[in-house]
Amino acid sequence: MDRQGPVAALRRVVEDFAHTHLPGANRWCVALSGGADSLALAAVAARLHSTTALIIDHGLQSGSAAVAAAARDQALAVGCVEARVLPVTVGSAGGPEAAARSARYAALEAARAAMPVLLGHTLDDQAETVLLGLGRGSGPRSIAGMRAMDPPWGRPLLGLRRTVTAAACTELGLTPWHDPHNTEPRFTRVRLRTEVLPLLEDVLGGGVAESLARTAAALREDTDTLDAQARDVLAAAQAGDGMTISGLIDLPASIRRRVIRGWLLTGGATGLTDKQIRGIDTLVTAWRGQGGVAVGSSLHRQRLVAVRRDGRLELTREPV
Repeated sequence: MDRQGPVAALRRVVEDFAHTHLPGANRWCVALSGGADSLALAAVAARLHSTTALIIDHGLQSGSAAVAAAARDQALAVGCVEARVLPVTVGSAGGPEAAARSARYAALEAARAAMPVLLGHTLDDQAETVLLGLGRGSGPRSIAGMRAMDPPWGRPLLGLRRTVTAAACTELGLTPWHDPHNTEPRFTRVRLRTEVLPLLEDVLGGGVAESLARTAAALREDTDTLDAQARDVLAAAQAGDGMTISGLIDLPASIRRRVIRGWLLTGGATGLTDKQIRGIDTLVTAWRGQGGVAVGSSLHRQRLVAVRRDGRLELTREPV
């Protein structure tokens, strides 16, 4: 931690983030839950640029409106020029955590008014994300964790521990909200945070969270390089809405599957899994007349199915 204290350490990383990822910016939003991470971030961000706090009220807990109103008051008190409460309706697709996340990001996207949105994710969150990716076998993209800048989302605190944001709130005289869901063992992330990571720290002698974050950073560098190669191949292999098999068959598997992923995303696919991408890969490498592979779609009441036809991969639409 910076010798000048946690607020100075926080300010330094946010300034460095702005210089690296948002040069010339003079206004931004902060997604504010009222917790220590986002509250400390809002306080520091408001000292640097014109800051709008966006507060999501998921409506999942009794008194959530009062929590959101308190967060709004604190945002204005620390210098945010505007603080808006955004009520959302949380669905059920993908489970409670995924559904809340989808509703939250959709509301932030709609409200940000072309400004970047700073998120309070810390090094601890990054470590949890890497562990989730490992446990789910989601491939290197998942294990690579969260990016510092994934427009319009910015994560300036990925190099800091939660202890720093909590200490910054204390230094600033702020009282963060403690979300009771953060102690609910029915949520996977909570068990990772309270059971798995502490056990790993004990067994491996400490430094596990930092090691997981370093692993994520190294994988992102590799992933970025492979993704750039895949984009070049995709541009050459695309033929109308499909892709020629001949442009894919001799590629290294890691590049070919990235090309397939990019093609699916440009065609409107969503929620892609490693299993789906590998299934489509077999249409290229192990073709025996098998049927297509269905993937999720951003299209209303339709799904996409990748099929092989006349030496090409094509996407067809089916009602759901």
